[in-house]
Amino acid sequence: MMLAVNLNLQAADQPAKGLLRHVVIFKYKDTAKPEEIAKVEAAFRALKKSIPGIVSFESGVNVSPENLNKGFTHCYILTFKTEKARDNYLTHPEHQKFVDLVKPVLAEPLVIDFWVRE
Repeated sequence: MMLAVNLNLQAADQPAKGLLRHVVIFKYKDTAKPEEIAKVEAAFRALKKSIPGIVSFESGVNVSPENLNKGFTHCYILTFKTEKARDNYLTHPEHQKFVDLVKPVLAEPLVIDFWVRE
């Protein structure tokens, strides 16, 4: 049984044909104002125009009735074709400016990257 789990984890680490999703989920500080959150979202969305390699950007606010979000409310999904494009995004000066913008209003981020499997 343990071998099967390890094999599945190993397979998940290997790039699959398809797209690389970069999922970013934010828990904003209680003191964050709606206009500050809107500014963050606009700046995040604008990265698609200023950083090469971002295939798409999607965002939304939690609407789950399950109440399992643990305070995380806003989800942002960026799509890349390659790890190199994702890595370029992470180190790009415009992304670094965005990180500096969001820090004052952010309580906690959660980030997960995965290769899309259909």
